[in-house]
Amino acid sequence: MDWWLTGFCLSRTLTHLIFMTFAAAIPTLQNEWAMSATAAGLISGGFQFGYAISLVGCSALADRIGPKPIYLGSTVAGAVFSLAFAAFARDYLSALVLYTLAGISMGGTYTTGLMILADQYPSRRRGTAIGWFIASTSLGYALSLILSGICIPMGGYKLAFWVTCLGPQFGCILSWVTVWKTRVSLVRRGKKEKYLKDMLSNRPAMLFVGAYALHCWELLGMWAWTPAFMTACLTLSGLEVLSAAGIGAYITSSFHFLGLLASFTMGKLSDHLGRARVILMLSIVSGCCSFIFGWTIRWPLILVIAIGLIYAFSSLGDSPVLSAGLTESVRPTYMGAAFGLRSLLGFGLGSLSPITFGLILDWSNPAAPGTGLYISWGWAFGILGFGGLGAAAAAFRLKK
Repeated sequence: MDWWLTGFCLSRTLTHLIFMTFAAAIPTLQNEWAMSATAAGLISGGFQFGYAISLVGCSALADRIGPKPIYLGSTVAGAVFSLAFAAFARDYLSALVLYTLAGISMGGTYTTGLMILADQYPSRRRGTAIGWFIASTSLGYALSLILSGICIPMGGYKLAFWVTCLGPQFGCILSWVTVWKTRVSLVRRGKKEKYLKDMLSNRPAMLFVGAYALHCWELLGMWAWTPAFMTACLTLSGLEVLSAAGIGAYITSSFHFLGLLASFTMGKLSDHLGRARVILMLSIVSGCCSFIFGWTIRWPLILVIAIGLIYAFSSLGDSPVLSAGLTESVRPTYMGAAFGLRSLLGFGLGSLSPITFGLILDWSNPAAPGTGLYISWGWAFGILGFGGLGAAAAAFRLKK
């Protein structure tokens, strides 16, 4: 990996230190704010919905003015709203509003980042470069959980919010240092070019978009609720809630470290074996893990962690492959619009996933809402598995 890509990816890692803080704090916040799982899911879903809306607008605008100014502007907005979240999120309503605003502010860094990478690297190296980019996101998630795991037992959710929300400030600075002098080409779309019609009639591109949307349903639901699930496992073994939340965050961080490895290796593997084959393999495994994982709550902890590691690897490993595949399936003149459509469907569906998970969790634990004491998780995780299997079906059609 060259120095430019190192700086680009490290800035993304720092920017994403805020992303898993709320998920890590859910078990303690449900007690302190008297929240049901549905309410907690709404806050997580609000962030993803804001992220999706921002992605759509920023991706379409990137075709007009280029991805670079939008990417840099979004890093500044993300730094500002992250601090606002740390300072003022003190109950359900304030957290819902501020976390959604944080998602909106940061949405302009994802697809524009992919477009910058697609401009800088040829197809034969693109899967690897995008793999590093996605891996840097996983590193940010893992560090977010580690820092939260340290801070929650020491100073509660407030300390965790403050420490992790400093990351976007440093990420913003590094982004500007890295990208400011980078030349990014802009291929202007002709006035009569009907990009939406071309996109909808582009069968491979739409299969990549569909697979990505189903992938987001599974992945974003799993990310939002796995720290709380691990906390529940530890609480049932006798640990106090704050200690369990800290250790649960540490354990979940290891899942994201493995996701980092998956992003790099699977992106590179798809450069050699083909995009569809790798997506098919990973989606089948992740779907099966979704149907199993929630039922392991009373299993020995070592088995729960082992399945969680496989789950994390398979559910994230196809993310760079799906992104690289889409860049190769559409013309550069409407790549931003293609990513915008993908983002609307992917993160839109993904924003509903944590909410649906929370609803099913409340339904399957009728005495638990507002207490955080959930012991039945199998049905909630199982609903995510249909996303993995659906992505596998799309990949099978791509392979044919």
